[in-house]
Amino acid sequence: MLTFDPFNMDDLLKSHKILMAELTNEAGRFCFGGVGVFAGEKLVHMAPPADVIPKLISDLIHWVKTTDTHPLIKSCVFHYEFEFIHPFADGNGRMGRMWQTLLLSRWRPIFNWLSVETLIRERQQEYYAILAVADKAVDSTAFVEFMLRFIRDALNDLMLTEQVREQVTDQVERLMSALGSETLSTKELLERLGLKHRPTFSNNYLRPALELGLIEMTVPDKPNSSKQQYRAVKRNSD
Repeated sequence: MLTFDPFNMDDLLKSHKILMAELTNEAGRFCFGGVGVFAGEKLVHMAPPADVIPKLISDLIHWVKTTDTHPLIKSCVFHYEFEFIHPFADGNGRMGRMWQTLLLSRWRPIFNWLSVETLIRERQQEYYAILAVADKAVDSTAFVEFMLRFIRDALNDLMLTEQVREQVTDQVERLMSALGSETLSTKELLERLGLKHRPTFSNNYLRPALELGLIEMTVPDKPNSSKQQYRAVKRNSD
């Protein structure tokens, strides 16, 4: 994806051809007829006539390339307008989300690590609902605000993950490796780590892992319980 130029319509068509090659006979070409978006049997959005789509997409790409609007905002506006134009017979949602990621990554490389497609998957219903709100209002503001909040939250999560990663010492990494997916006592962990000095284990291994929220106690209300064991904290996958 990084080899595509987000301001080049030929690259847009080429990427659609690659993405949709095995899913539609119209991969890499703008639609030839009217395209509607349906919820069940109800028409919720009718795309512009097919004969004006190339001009609309060309104008949109020109605008996003030349506007002084902040890159975050213009990427969201592009995303919304692309979905409104709905230039392809299939794959419009994936293309719009992918192109926003491409626009953002050209502005700041950190966005190479934040796929809009992956993020939207977590809040898909809300995403489609806000698109419908913007369509009804004939105004992209609600959608832009939603996406900006979405991007902000994702960046905050990424920064937190990086901060935790930077704080993880070699000792904590060794502890997490020794613990794995099991639930173990202090004695068992000492044996696996080849340690005998409990204060060293507590200060350099156990306490930092607890403070970083990487592990948890099985008896949290009684830290010194003789039955105390430790396990890795389960985290939701992206």
